Amino acid sequence: MRGVAAGALALSLSALAACSSGGPKTFQTQEEGGFRFGFGGRGKSAPSGEQPTIGVNGYLWRATLDTLAFMPLASADPYGGVVITDWYINPEKPDERFKCTVYILDARLRADGLNVAVFKQVRDGAGGWVDAPSAGQTETDIENAILTKARQLKLSNIRG
Repeated sequence: MRGVAAGALALSLSALAACSSGGPKTFQTQEEGGFRFGFGGRGKSAPSGEQPTIGVNGYLWRATLDTLAFMPLASADPYGGVVITDWYINPEKPDERFKCTVYILDARLRADGLNVAVFKQVRDGAGGWVDAPSAGQTETDIENAILTKARQLKLSNIRG
Protein backbone atom coordinates (compact mmCIF):
# COMPACT_ATOMS: atom_id res chain seq x y z
CA MET A 1 0.00 0.00 0.00
CA ARG A 2 2.90 2.36 0.78
CA GLY A 3 4.32 1.76 -2.68
CA VAL A 4 1.05 2.81 -4.28
CA ALA A 5 0.86 5.94 -2.11
CA ALA A 6 4.48 6.84 -2.86
CA GLY A 7 3.92 6.29 -6.58
CA ALA A 8 0.80 8.46 -6.54
CA LEU A 9 2.68 11.20 -4.70
CA ALA A 10 5.59 11.07 -7.17
CA LEU A 11 3.19 11.16 -10.13
CA SER A 12 1.30 14.11 -8.64
CA LEU A 13 4.49 16.06 -8.00
CA SER A 14 5.79 15.46 -11.51
CA ALA A 15 2.43 16.50 -12.99
CA LEU A 16 2.46 19.64 -10.88
CA ALA A 17 5.99 20.48 -12.02
CA ALA A 18 4.97 20.01 -15.66
CA CYS A 19 2.10 22.48 -15.23
CA SER A 20 4.25 25.37 -14.08
CA SER A 21 4.10 28.39 -16.33
CA GLY A 22 6.95 30.64 -17.27
CA GLY A 23 10.58 29.82 -17.50
CA PRO A 24 13.06 28.83 -14.86
CA LYS A 25 13.48 31.06 -11.86
CA THR A 26 16.87 32.73 -11.48
CA PHE A 27 18.46 34.34 -8.45
CA GLN A 28 18.98 38.04 -9.00
CA THR A 29 19.74 39.90 -5.78
CA GLN A 30 19.47 39.66 -2.02
CA GLU A 31 17.32 42.27 -0.30
CA GLU A 32 16.76 43.10 3.37
CA GLY A 33 13.56 41.06 3.66
CA GLY A 34 14.65 38.15 1.52
CA PHE A 35 15.92 37.02 -1.85
CA ARG A 36 14.41 38.22 -5.10
CA PHE A 37 13.84 35.83 -7.94
CA GLY A 38 13.00 36.73 -11.53
CA PHE A 39 11.38 34.79 -14.31
CA GLY A 40 13.65 33.72 -17.13
CA GLY A 41 13.17 32.14 -20.53
CA ARG A 42 10.06 31.95 -22.75
CA GLY A 43 9.61 35.72 -22.66
CA LYS A 44 7.57 35.73 -19.44
CA SER A 45 7.83 38.66 -17.06
CA ALA A 46 6.09 39.91 -13.95
CA PRO A 47 2.99 42.09 -14.44
CA SER A 48 3.61 45.81 -15.04
CA GLY A 49 7.38 45.45 -14.80
CA GLU A 50 7.38 44.51 -11.10
CA GLN A 51 9.92 41.99 -9.91
CA PRO A 52 8.25 39.18 -7.91
CA THR A 53 9.74 38.28 -4.55
CA ILE A 54 9.54 35.10 -2.55
CA GLY A 55 7.02 35.12 0.27
CA VAL A 56 9.39 33.80 2.91
CA ASN A 57 12.33 35.20 4.80
CA GLY A 58 15.45 34.90 2.68
CA TYR A 59 17.74 34.40 5.66
CA LEU A 60 15.61 31.51 6.95
CA TRP A 61 15.55 30.06 3.43
CA ARG A 62 19.33 30.19 2.98
CA ALA A 63 19.95 28.98 6.54
CA THR A 64 17.64 26.02 5.98
CA LEU A 65 19.50 24.97 2.85
CA ASP A 66 22.88 25.44 4.57
CA THR A 67 21.86 23.56 7.73
CA LEU A 68 20.42 20.59 5.82
CA ALA A 69 23.18 20.52 3.18
CA PHE A 70 24.44 17.15 4.48
CA MET A 71 21.12 15.53 3.51
CA PRO A 72 20.11 14.90 -0.12
CA LEU A 73 17.57 17.47 -1.28
CA ALA A 74 14.31 16.10 -2.72
CA SER A 75 12.40 19.35 -3.23
CA ALA A 76 12.81 23.06 -2.53
CA ASP A 77 10.10 25.65 -3.17
CA PRO A 78 11.29 29.21 -2.42
CA TYR A 79 7.87 30.69 -3.16
CA GLY A 80 5.95 28.35 -0.85
CA GLY A 81 8.77 28.12 1.68
CA VAL A 82 9.03 24.33 1.78
CA VAL A 83 12.24 22.29 1.80
CA ILE A 84 11.97 18.49 1.67
CA THR A 85 15.01 16.26 1.99
CA ASP A 86 15.36 12.73 0.78
CA TRP A 87 16.24 9.91 3.16
CA TYR A 88 19.65 10.26 4.82
CA ILE A 89 21.50 7.31 6.33
CA ASN A 90 24.29 8.09 8.77
CA PRO A 91 27.25 5.83 7.87
CA GLU A 92 27.79 5.20 11.60
CA LYS A 93 24.20 3.92 12.02
CA PRO A 94 23.21 2.14 8.79
CA ASP A 95 20.08 0.62 10.36
CA GLU A 96 18.23 3.95 10.63
CA ARG A 97 17.48 6.78 8.26
CA PHE A 98 15.99 10.27 8.53
CA LYS A 99 14.06 12.67 6.35
CA CYS A 100 13.19 16.33 7.09
CA THR A 101 10.53 18.74 5.92
CA VAL A 102 10.98 22.42 6.77
CA TYR A 103 8.17 24.94 6.41
CA ILE A 104 9.07 28.64 6.43
CA LEU A 105 5.89 30.36 7.50
CA ASP A 106 6.72 34.07 7.50
CA ALA A 107 8.58 36.74 5.59
CA ARG A 108 10.06 38.01 8.86
CA LEU A 109 13.01 36.49 10.70
CA ARG A 110 11.10 35.12 13.70
CA ALA A 111 11.39 31.95 15.76
CA ASP A 112 7.75 31.08 15.11
CA GLY A 113 8.22 31.55 11.37
CA LEU A 114 9.72 28.09 11.04
CA ASN A 115 8.39 24.55 11.45
CA VAL A 116 10.50 21.39 11.15
CA ALA A 117 9.20 17.84 10.84
CA VAL A 118 11.62 14.91 11.17
CA PHE A 119 10.75 11.40 10.03
CA LYS A 120 12.69 8.33 11.10
CA GLN A 121 12.71 4.78 9.84
CA VAL A 122 14.59 1.74 11.11
CA ARG A 123 15.50 -1.42 9.26
CA ASP A 124 13.35 -4.41 10.19
CA GLY A 125 14.49 -8.03 10.27
CA ALA A 126 13.53 -8.60 6.62
CA GLY A 127 15.71 -5.74 5.38
CA GLY A 128 12.83 -3.30 4.80
CA TRP A 129 12.21 0.02 6.48
CA VAL A 130 9.53 0.70 9.11
CA ASP A 131 8.49 4.01 10.65
CA ALA A 132 9.84 4.80 14.10
CA PRO A 133 9.40 7.78 16.39
CA SER A 134 12.20 10.32 16.29
CA ALA A 135 13.37 12.12 19.41
CA GLY A 136 11.20 15.21 19.90
CA GLN A 137 14.30 17.26 20.66
CA THR A 138 15.64 16.58 17.16
CA GLU A 139 13.11 18.92 15.54
CA THR A 140 13.82 21.64 18.09
CA ASP A 141 17.57 21.26 17.60
CA ILE A 142 17.25 21.62 13.83
CA GLU A 143 14.98 24.67 14.22
CA ASN A 144 17.50 26.27 16.58
CA ALA A 145 20.38 25.54 14.21
CA ILE A 146 18.48 27.12 11.29
CA LEU A 147 17.55 30.19 13.36
CA THR A 148 21.13 30.63 14.57
CA LYS A 149 22.45 30.39 11.00
CA ALA A 150 19.79 32.85 9.76
CA ARG A 151 20.80 35.39 12.41
CA GLN A 152 24.46 34.98 11.42
CA LEU A 153 23.59 35.53 7.76
CA LYS A 154 21.60 38.65 8.59
CA LEU A 155 24.40 40.08 10.75
CA SER A 156 27.02 39.38 8.09
CA ASN A 157 24.81 41.09 5.50
CA ILE A 158 24.36 44.18 7.69
CA ARG A 159 28.10 44.48 8.42
CA GLY A 160 28.93 44.34 4.76
